[in-house]
Amino acid sequence: MKVILLKDMEKLGSKYDVATVKDGYGRNFLIPRKFAVIANKTNMNKLQSLKAAEEKKMAAMLEEFKKQAESIEAKVFEIGAKAGTTDKIFGSVTNVQLANKLKEDLGIDIDRKIIEIEEEVKTLGTHKALVKLHKDVVATMTFEVVKE
Repeated sequence: MKVILLKDMEKLGSKYDVATVKDGYGRNFLIPRKFAVIANKTNMNKLQSLKAAEEKKMAAMLEEFKKQAESIEAKVFEIGAKAGTTDKIFGSVTNVQLANKLKEDLGIDIDRKIIEIEEEVKTLGTHKALVKLHKDVVATMTFEVVKE
């Protein structure tokens, strides 16, 4: 069965790609959950106009993402954490804390899932995380974990 994906699906493809899937997977999972539609003639014709509108929208958003990336990279964020005498913090710094800090300091409301911390942060000091705003725009967020 051929379907048109309406959402980015890991291992299947990106939004508006035509993918071949097993009949049961398409009928029972993808289509009822509005992740895909059947790739018939009518939907294929609609696909072209949807792609054009999406590209226009993404071009405008890309500029906004680039501005956000510049502001994220220009600042060093301070994250407070409780720490012991050996500068080892209790617990670790998570992407939820980083997303909250971005919203608090810059007013940028992003999903925590697009923030990737390179290694587990369990000590005081300066660390880095990647913020994947768009597939073409990735910002490096520098944050310093300080003792509360």
